[in-house]
Amino acid sequence: MPYLPIEDYGIIGNLQTTALVGKNGSIDWLCYPYFDSPSVFARILDERKGGFFSIHPVLGDGITYKQHYWPDTNVLVTRFLTNDGVAEIVDYMPVGAPRQTQGFHGLIRRVKVVRGRMTFRMECCPAFNYGRDRHNVELVAGGGAKFFSRGLNLGLAADYDVTTDGAGVFAEFTLADQQTASFEVHQLDASGGGAIGVTDEESAELFALTVEFWRNWISRCTYKGRWREIVYRSALLLKLLVFEKTGAIVAAPTTSLPEVVGGERNWDYRFTWVRDAAFTIYTLLHIGFTEEATRFMDFLEARCRELEPDDSLQIMYGIDGRHDLEECVLDHLEGYKGSSPVRIGNGAHNQLQLDIYGELMDSVYLYNKWASPISAELWTYLRKLVNWVCKNWRRKDEGIWEIRSGAQHFTYSRLMCWVAIDRALRLADKRSFPADRERWLKVRDEIYDDIMENGWSRKRNAFVQYYGSDTLDAALLMMPLVFFTAPGDPRMLSTIDAIMQSPIERGLVSDSLVYRYNTEESPDGLRGREGTFNICTFWLVDALTRAGRVDRSRLDQARLIFERMLGYANHVGLFAEQTGPTGEALGNFPQAFTHLALISAAYNLDRALGGERIDEQF
Repeated sequence: MPYLPIEDYGIIGNLQTTALVGKNGSIDWLCYPYFDSPSVFARILDERKGGFFSIHPVLGDGITYKQHYWPDTNVLVTRFLTNDGVAEIVDYMPVGAPRQTQGFHGLIRRVKVVRGRMTFRMECCPAFNYGRDRHNVELVAGGGAKFFSRGLNLGLAADYDVTTDGAGVFAEFTLADQQTASFEVHQLDASGGGAIGVTDEESAELFALTVEFWRNWISRCTYKGRWREIVYRSALLLKLLVFEKTGAIVAAPTTSLPEVVGGERNWDYRFTWVRDAAFTIYTLLHIGFTEEATRFMDFLEARCRELEPDDSLQIMYGIDGRHDLEECVLDHLEGYKGSSPVRIGNGAHNQLQLDIYGELMDSVYLYNKWASPISAELWTYLRKLVNWVCKNWRRKDEGIWEIRSGAQHFTYSRLMCWVAIDRALRLADKRSFPADRERWLKVRDEIYDDIMENGWSRKRNAFVQYYGSDTLDAALLMMPLVFFTAPGDPRMLSTIDAIMQSPIERGLVSDSLVYRYNTEESPDGLRGREGTFNICTFWLVDALTRAGRVDRSRLDQARLIFERMLGYANHVGLFAEQTGPTGEALGNFPQAFTHLALISAAYNLDRALGGERIDEQF
């Protein structure tokens, strides 16, 4: 089967892992039992070797596919419209149910013919450990099968007898009007013994409890403004990406989906970036999800207690807090549409990226202000981090975009070093914490002057990507968002204007969509171009929204760009990391960072359009 477009998937999950379900009824990505576990189904990375779990009508042509979420939930409905009738698959992973504590962490697929009569084919073909481990199949009397591999045993419960070719299992079945069939996949114990699946009564109960869980959760959302539907969907997606055991949030649930088809820009995002901290805390608190913000802050605090020997932080961690994220290449997988290499792990984890300290301190400052006062013990670790920044802010680093062409004096890295010290000073004053105030004040002001002198290009009349260059960087749209510049500062407005020019004019905006930087002007050590970066588009909306306080036309621009951008969401309201030249989704999918920025932009834009101020952070 040819590869589906990345945007043709919906997602389900259980706060431990997620699965991507195609509009054609095929589950083509599932790491099990956790987000960062080896894959069981990975056809999205190799159509022949990756493994999949498909249910589809036995018809060659004439099928119309549709997909939507059960309202206010992460229960996904895939619908088939044919000449013979209408059928649907309801896919979900149970959450909020007592049975979860007894070990059921699988997925359930309920097939139903809504109208007419239809024959289906079910194919379950796992490929354990990214297709590297062989497995044995044991058929189960009465329907279903057991799969035994070196590291994981799975059970497939089915309402129909299945056959096997030695690797996968298959069945064809016919349903008439209102008839249903169920399939469940879950982990077996080491012996592989015992019953598989759930009873019809248990399935009905799990479905009801799962729907109730998601609806109760989203009902806590305090956002009531414009674009409420897409904000709710973004919030539900963010909750799906929370690892319940630790409170960590994965950047995306996939690895190696390409930034350009056929290229090498393929990365593993199944980890937690410190960089995401400020956006996560800010967004969750502002729409009412204090509990999730607190759990994430607990995760960050634990990492602050595990500083490197020189008192620095890593830029990212495993969802369980582990430090070692060694990157390797899976040569046996061809990659999405031939986009190789397929990587697991992330070699950027040991890069120097100075901006993370600003994002961390900003998140702590926001949490202390809007949620709960931080502990005195945490402050002792934060002081060490700030002192480390004071010693190291002049160093070259790999920057927010994790370039692999060599370190530079990135303006954004300097900016976030300024934020780190500024927020530490504010927090120390607010809480009367002991601090090296004189030193911190001196260094903060040195960084400010350094940025204004070396990060500003008189030639471009804009802030630039790194010192000595004249290329632009969309990350610098963050300057007014972190209160380094006033929203209407002439230098900031001219930077926005420069960025908003087309790439032909050396800008970064193409029909409202924003590139993060120009790969031709600023080589990053990787071959090929990439798509526009979705989070950068929402940063532009936020920057224009703030500038709109003094110039209404910029607020109007912000609204237009925001609403255009919403048109690039997929059919169920999800965004990948990037948008390609023909509007296709590129990069890992769906991406938490993008949806965090979407919520922030919607929140601030809605308030500005309503005449409210949006600079309430301090």
